Amino acid sequence: MDGNCFSGASGEYTGLLAIRKYLQSIDQGQRDESLIFHQKLKVCLIPISAHGTNPASANMANMRVVVVDADRHGNINYKDLSAKVEKYKNELAAIMITYPSTHGVFESSVVDVCAKIHENGGQVYLDGANLNAQVGLCRPGDYGSDVSHLNLHKTFSIPHGGGGPGVGPVGVKMHLAPFLPGHSVVPVEERKSGAVSAAPYGSSSIIPITWAYIRMMAGVGLKEASQMAILNANYMAKRLEAAYRIDEQGLVAHEFIIDCKDFKKTAGVEVVDIAKRLMDYGFHAPTMSFPVHDCFMIEPTESEDKDEMDRLVDSLLAIREEIALIETGRMDRNVNPLKVLLPFSIKAFFLR
Repeated sequence: MDGNCFSGASGEYTGLLAIRKYLQSIDQGQRDESLIFHQKLKVCLIPISAHGTNPASANMANMRVVVVDADRHGNINYKDLSAKVEKYKNELAAIMITYPSTHGVFESSVVDVCAKIHENGGQVYLDGANLNAQVGLCRPGDYGSDVSHLNLHKTFSIPHGGGGPGVGPVGVKMHLAPFLPGHSVVPVEERKSGAVSAAPYGSSSIIPITWAYIRMMAGVGLKEASQMAILNANYMAKRLEAAYRIDEQGLVAHEFIIDCKDFKKTAGVEVVDIAKRLMDYGFHAPTMSFPVHDCFMIEPTESEDKDEMDRLVDSLLAIREEIALIETGRMDRNVNPLKVLLPFSIKAFFLR
């Protein structure tokens, strides 16, 4: 494992460089005199539902991104994956996957996906964004991951946002360990790669927070946190499923999507209108229009209590009732609480 990286995206870049160096070491690099370093661009497969940093990191690692389709549930389209692997098998370097998927689904084919890549000489990079649904429950290496980063701000308690300081430690299987970053000032024995950050120990001052969190939670607590994150998401999804379109597969992982695109046709209401209306109920909107347009991605985590989750659910249900009034003609499509002066200010209330 290496803690040199300043962020999850930096961890992605570092992991892909390790894969690239490893493939070069076993003479899988394809020569092309027209390219810098005489190294042909290696293909990195990335699902269409991936986080935006994935293709950016692959491009920075001098890999060529090839997109793999996903089905309507957010699962990797295995047929399309197989076709892309066959087409690029002589250039295949890696696939970057997120598990559970960005749609909040535990993909049943994850083992087969990893095996398909390995059979064709590639490596598997697991984006650690959704490890909050895995800690204490499963190990990425067991189902096929070769390298993964941890988002300490998502799963291990360090501050989130604000531009830093961030930490994106990278864990690899043993065959990739020699290709993790070193540092010219503080050399690491047996490391064959250069530095990926100016500071030899990354954002070391923030790591004690994660250490303390893990020590206090211990194995039992970390496992329970993952279980509660999954339970909370399923509780909210179950309460909302009668009012909003949610994945028909039933259970979700630690997050889920509510689909709002039909409201534009039935009531002239867009997802941004719902987002602004939520502010009137005291909520900043959940992630909007990612990974699917006109949707909300809701991730309650393990730390929200039931009262707060119910407050958000009740607000979404109340907004859905307002949309229903528009749909049935009992409220004007253009003059209604979701379209006029949102979010309502104190001044707007006094004017009324």
